[in-house]
Amino acid sequence: MLVATAAAGSHRKPLEALLALLVSLSLQIAVNFSNDYSDGIRGTDDNRIGPVRITASGLAPAEAVKRAAIICFAFASIVGIYLASLSSWWGILIGIASIAAAWFYTGGANPYGYKGLGEVSVFIFFGVIATVGSYYVQTLQITWLAIAASIPMGTLACSLLAINNIRDRAQDVQVSKRTLAVRLGDQNSRRFFVFLLIGAYLFAGLTFKPWALITLLTVPIAVGISREVLQGASGRDLIPLLARTGKLQLLFALTFAIGLAL
Repeated sequence: MLVATAAAGSHRKPLEALLALLVSLSLQIAVNFSNDYSDGIRGTDDNRIGPVRITASGLAPAEAVKRAAIICFAFASIVGIYLASLSSWWGILIGIASIAAAWFYTGGANPYGYKGLGEVSVFIFFGVIATVGSYYVQTLQITWLAIAASIPMGTLACSLLAINNIRDRAQDVQVSKRTLAVRLGDQNSRRFFVFLLIGAYLFAGLTFKPWALITLLTVPIAVGISREVLQGASGRDLIPLLARTGKLQLLFALTFAIGLAL
């Protein structure tokens, strides 16, 4: 949202930007709850290395977690409908697709997240649609700048999922959860993670905004993370690297937004 608003320039609309942010945050929280619920009832989180999951740990009943997800989806829908009324009713279709993608990532009888398609979905919905959509509701147009700006945000969003799946790869194999990390294998998964980070910087240049190069200030962080991942950090050692990747995403977005605004 921040990058999209910066790219919108003089056409930015604070109310629409705020509403888009609320929708994005609500969907992010909703997908976390829905994944917690779906993975929990399947038993795929029983030997989880990462942070404690609510359902699998028994901190809350599965149905309570499911209700929390539904409430967040409902809130995102209400705000999204209002946002569509201010911009374009086509936004409702995007919202429906986003909710379906969030739920069926690990939910339903045939979750696509168990087939190695999670990164594709994250790139599309948390990268392209989130950025281009936030830009569109403010400007009512889709430009090359918006599309180009969405690609780095998509690759960085994917990098979070990629390193998460590298951490859980051994456990996912045991429960037949064929994430992309499982399909690629350990070494190729690590190379793919680094490729995603490199891609963010390369595609930032495709905005043809010279000041977008200030994102290079974050390169040392990316290099440090990449080095440790390529050197074989695994299991719990990847948890702090996941946190650092999240910080990299935030700092990249901030510098990228500043570069697009200048």
